[in-house]
Amino acid sequence: MSYQVPRGTQDILPNEISKWHRLEELIRQFTYVYNYQEIRTPIFEHTNVFKRGNDSSDMVNKEMYTFQLENSSTSLTLRPEGTAGVARAFVEHKMYGYADLPMKMYYVGPQCRHERPQKGRMRIFNQFGVEVIGAKSPLLDVETIALGWSFISALGLKDMKVLINTLGDDASRAAYREALKEHFKNDIDHMCTDCKRRYEQNPLRILDCKIDHDLDVMKQVPKMADYLNEESKTYFEQVLEGLDALGIPYEVDDKLVRGLDYYTHTVFEVVSVNKEMGAQSTVFAGGRYDGLVEYFGGPEGMSGIGWAMGLERLLIALEAEGISLVDEDSLDVYVLCLSPKASTTVLQVVTQLRAAGYRTDTDYLNRSMKAQFKTVDRKHAKVAIMIGEQDLESGSAAVKNIETKEKTEVAFDSIVEAIDAMFGEAEEEHTCTCGEEHCTCQKEQ
Repeated sequence: MSYQVPRGTQDILPNEISKWHRLEELIRQFTYVYNYQEIRTPIFEHTNVFKRGNDSSDMVNKEMYTFQLENSSTSLTLRPEGTAGVARAFVEHKMYGYADLPMKMYYVGPQCRHERPQKGRMRIFNQFGVEVIGAKSPLLDVETIALGWSFISALGLKDMKVLINTLGDDASRAAYREALKEHFKNDIDHMCTDCKRRYEQNPLRILDCKIDHDLDVMKQVPKMADYLNEESKTYFEQVLEGLDALGIPYEVDDKLVRGLDYYTHTVFEVVSVNKEMGAQSTVFAGGRYDGLVEYFGGPEGMSGIGWAMGLERLLIALEAEGISLVDEDSLDVYVLCLSPKASTTVLQVVTQLRAAGYRTDTDYLNRSMKAQFKTVDRKHAKVAIMIGEQDLESGSAAVKNIETKEKTEVAFDSIVEAIDAMFGEAEEEHTCTCGEEHCTCQKEQ
């Protein structure tokens, strides 16, 4: 019997969770200023939310966790990606009738795919994603890319580049599909099983093959740009002009098709060029989708665009560039209990300090003062309060500033005020008085 986590999953332990909290905090800050609102969809959906028609994607054909309810024909699937569920919710709740379209939404949560686990690729992984549904404009394509680019730039990531392509409109893709079928028809029998399936379902997906990508027939493949109609060309040119205007660097990759069949027009990937990332270098990726809302019963022609960012992979990218998200984890106050008879008073002091907003802890194991001071060091506590049996009689406790080593006697009913004063003085010491609006003195100190 195994009591380990299933393959492809992980525990996020208490000593690791602070960087996840920091990421989530930054996500909410950025989505707020871009005026995106959070949406939360179920962790599982009816299977046909993801398995739509003759879908050629690996996700649908090989990677979904699908199960059937006992004594029922209902088929459900654990959420493998976020876009489909958001589009389904958009239609089900008639958000297309809202006065102020487009709807700008974001989500943060787990996704499930049965993939071969490796660095940066888990079977349960967490994504931050954005979806903008209800309008079609090159400016929205630029805005969504800019949100993600601004986010990773604010984190300090530098070894990044944007790969971008267009799949054009329905007519352009139909012409390109025929060209690809003609191009591959004499070689498809010698290609991998997935490529043979893709040849019949959606030959564009052959361009994404990781097995046959070195074949000569793949190197000589026709370019999508040669099959775009004027409308699609103009749309893509406006997207690139918008990226230029915002100073976002990019490379046009004419073989970029993305892994899901619902994409139209703009598709993109933001990848790390840092060697430490290995094969899983994509940090976030997405594109425009024109038919998804209509598939779920919404208005015809209502378009959307979005992307998803893998948080596990983002953390790997940060580590590869030596970027730490959080400062040293520390306590504000540690209260040492020096006698079992003082435990009730210690609990009262701890509770008062927590109510005042100070991160506080104490000992529950009746350890020696020496052992408790070792915890003060390990927890990087800024203040230590010592309460023993004699302190109960005097009605006061010793309060020690760990940094300055200064120790004072403080009455129990004045401890919160004393801690307020200590932390207030610490803030004043680091406050610059030069009067400059954008002062750098604090950093220089």
